[in-house]
Amino acid sequence: MPTSTQNTLTNLAPDLFNALDVVSRELVGFIPAVTSDMTYERAAVGQTVRSPVAPVASASDIAPNVTPPDDGNQTIGSTTMTISKARRVPIRWNGEERRALDNNGASYNVILRDQFAQGMRTLCNEIEADLAGLYTLASRSYGAANATPFASTLADTAQIRRILSDNGAPLGDLQLVIDTSAGANLRTLAQLTKVNEAADANLLRRGTLLDVHGMAIRESGQVKRHTAGTGANATTNAAGYAIGATVITLAAAGTGTIKAGDTITISGDTNQYVVASGDTDVSDAGTITLQAPGLRKAIPASAKAITVIGDSVRSLGFARSAIVLATRAPAMPTSGDAADDSMIVTDPQSGLSFEVRTYKQYRQVQLEISMAWGVAVVKPEHVVQLVGL
Repeated sequence: MPTSTQNTLTNLAPDLFNALDVVSRELVGFIPAVTSDMTYERAAVGQTVRSPVAPVASASDIAPNVTPPDDGNQTIGSTTMTISKARRVPIRWNGEERRALDNNGASYNVILRDQFAQGMRTLCNEIEADLAGLYTLASRSYGAANATPFASTLADTAQIRRILSDNGAPLGDLQLVIDTSAGANLRTLAQLTKVNEAADANLLRRGTLLDVHGMAIRESGQVKRHTAGTGANATTNAAGYAIGATVITLAAAGTGTIKAGDTITISGDTNQYVVASGDTDVSDAGTITLQAPGLRKAIPASAKAITVIGDSVRSLGFARSAIVLATRAPAMPTSGDAADDSMIVTDPQSGLSFEVRTYKQYRQVQLEISMAWGVAVVKPEHVVQLVGL
């Protein structure tokens, strides 16, 4: 059985940091691309915390008078954030197991390092998947369900940037997280791999994705594929809708469903809109709600066909400030628990901090890697889907 000094986290620190060298090579493009927020330390798991959001301002003409105008009141909105998960990965060894490894030449420390790496990888991938799943809250989209982005040009980044610009997103820290198929296309574009044209050898020599059109491009292994609703032959009603409208009433026509997260187009309008809330039966003259900022082109007072873009991969372009990841160590009782030792280990690549605890049991030791987290889109207007095959 290992001695007590062999089981303290101080002695295990080299294995923990060696494990980080493995974890940092994983495709976790969303985690370093979003805003990491530690102000939710006060929130328990499942508790909702509200952050204020100022509304869009309105201007008025200046009219000299003896007193200033009696206006300026605003309804302050809010966005919510929840620490939704507290997750752990356990590793347990007993004395006989370690002795058997030491006697047959296998390295206990190497195996333990790999177990740490796999544990941290598991939590990283869960967080990455939660961030990728926020695609349903994007404002609009660009691309085609039957084509992988960057097939021949850099038009995709130009169009994503255009949409973000139109929506008023801050352009100083734009991010684009794509799947590996789009990444492969990007790496084959001649204008990026020819050093004399790209003015940088990183993509050609090391496969590093470059900043393009002011967007930092990253890859993720967790980019989601959306299963679209079955809506067909749906139309708007004949009421007409102004620019900025978000709630659209359907005519009693068509079949199937329009789901939250679907991307739709409306006849006569080239914009692609993301559905915030859908309709389980498009033939019942119900309503659908579009994500903010709503319609970019007015719908005239006549029925217009609605097309649902099919199943497709949903990469994301966004301003860093639009998506928040809140992380913390799982909460402990004020009097502590049965853990013999604990340590916080921070991955320098992703920025995630894991808590590692050791629990000494009867003739065995259990190690635990853990983290609590929550994710949120705080500004849907500053998030855009990049649709692809």
